[in-house]
Amino acid sequence: MIEIGKNQILKIKNFANHGAYLYADGDIENTVLLPKLEVPSGKEVGDEISVFVYKDSSDRIISTTKKPYIEIGKLALLRVASKTKIGAFMDMGLERDVLLPFSEMVGQVGEGKSYLVRLYVDKSGRLAVSMNIRQVLETKSNYKENDSVMGTIYSIHPNHGLFVAVDEKYDSLVPKDEAQGIYEIGEVIQGRVSQVNKDGRLVLSLKERAYLNIGEDSEIILDLLEDNDGVLNIGDKSSPEEIKEITGMTKSAFKKAVGQLYKERSIKIQPKKIELI
Repeated sequence: MIEIGKNQILKIKNFANHGAYLYADGDIENTVLLPKLEVPSGKEVGDEISVFVYKDSSDRIISTTKKPYIEIGKLALLRVASKTKIGAFMDMGLERDVLLPFSEMVGQVGEGKSYLVRLYVDKSGRLAVSMNIRQVLETKSNYKENDSVMGTIYSIHPNHGLFVAVDEKYDSLVPKDEAQGIYEIGEVIQGRVSQVNKDGRLVLSLKERAYLNIGEDSEIILDLLEDNDGVLNIGDKSSPEEIKEITGMTKSAFKKAVGQLYKERSIKIQPKKIELI
């Protein structure tokens, strides 16, 4: 059976002026055209060809030897090529872009940006994509606590946090209190597994993104300076314990924040003292 939206191995039934007609093994009556320019040289009737099947701009079922970025049953990060009155068209690696209908969008979609989507066949038999992917994500992985992972944000909830597809396959959550900073749907992030729930879902921490806290830590130091007549008796040569007691920060976080304030010419630095300018 020839399947729309999938890479598959088909056989050549016959040749015509405009290409070769292919069929699925066991179903020789139903065929699909492979345009002449895409027929590999030297192929004969009965030979096998790996193709992807879709509908062209005239809604005719057609095949191609090109490998698209996505197929039915898989997820992929696709770029928005254009936006129209009916939705957004995304580049899937073929001559024809695929439609992301408004009803299948999650949040605001921007032209030129990429989003994690699934491919499906709509009611008219055309290929389309959807950003609603949670139902196709798996919940059990081989990841353990403290493992480093990469994932794509597929949804943002103000009360829960960031929903992330790890490896574009496994469902996970960055809790709200861990999601410090500005994030966007479609953003690829790196995190650490802080917990594996009983159902297998991963809970992630983004503490590695310490640079995002520099602004907040700098503000804390400025507040402390203002509350102490513009002087704090801690500096680069102070012990981690002294720094922690006064600021509540690790020495590493303190140094990064102080470095930022120094670049901004907000403070003067001494070995065991910092001062407002």
